Amino acid sequence: MATTERKPLLLDFEKPLAELATRIEQIRQLAEENGVDVSGQIRQLEARAMQLREEIFSSLSPSQRLQVARHPRRPSTLDYIQAISDEWMELHGDRCGSDDPALIGGVGRLGGQPVVMLGNQKGRDTKDNIARNFGMASPGGYRKAMRLMEHANKFGMPILTFIDTPGALPTVVAEQQGAGEAIAYNLREMFSLDVPIICAVIGEAFSGGALGISIGDRLLMFEHAVYTVITPEACAAILWKDASKAPQAAAVLKMTAQDLRSLGIIDQILPEPIGGAHSDPLGAVTTLKQALLNNLEELNHFTLSERREMRYEKFRKIGVFTEVTHS
Repeated sequence: MATTERKPLLLDFEKPLAELATRIEQIRQLAEENGVDVSGQIRQLEARAMQLREEIFSSLSPSQRLQVARHPRRPSTLDYIQAISDEWMELHGDRCGSDDPALIGGVGRLGGQPVVMLGNQKGRDTKDNIARNFGMASPGGYRKAMRLMEHANKFGMPILTFIDTPGALPTVVAEQQGAGEAIAYNLREMFSLDVPIICAVIGEAFSGGALGISIGDRLLMFEHAVYTVITPEACAAILWKDASKAPQAAAVLKMTAQDLRSLGIIDQILPEPIGGAHSDPLGAVTTLKQALLNNLEELNHFTLSERREMRYEKFRKIGVFTEVTHS
């Protein structure tokens, strides 16, 4: 991750913070020019800015959380892998003739333990995003992911997946190459793997594109990440024939970490630095690494058959509800 200071990319709801920051800088400059001590006033304004930031990010709407999840400077899969691993070597190819840059993976060490890590990879700019299909994996990408997971299973290495995609690659060629089959195959096979599997939603996670690498023993999710069956824009276009109603769709899709935790779909919410993971990438890395280590330690205590059974039961419970009738 880059450490050079860059101009922040502000989201719409962050404008009050930008205005306050500008005011603080203007007062500081005027004080320096006129030799006036305004350190007390500056401290008060900085405290107010921190309080305002906490208030804004503690009460984000689902559509605002989506903006945070899609922030172009949010840490990516490669950022996290390179930061949390002791060693890392990327592996390429699905052994059927392709190597999808939108879904990357390889072998490494986490806390001294050999693991296989893989996930969706977006670009940092338009050119890089085009090269990586904006993180939308092709059928070859899912076959590569399954090849790496089978390798992990063969050599007894836990699997860590990082999910950040608007969906699978939606092209005619992808359909011709068996996109649905590739994802379905992954779903089936991931249930049968013996090694621990931990999945982490680090950004946006939509549709089968996300589900294709998210069958595991534990599903972790960053505080401002989102995870559901369809993007709000596509949902709004289908239900209301109007993509501009995406904020309304975002609210009813129950896609936030808080909603999914209450529904029993995810297992743990990972708190983000105030301002989102992009505001303090190293803080987000520390949180994710510790959560992965803790969950790995717990899962290593179970036998192979116990893990498979727990994984099966975990997903069987999703969607179960109790109907209450009043006489």
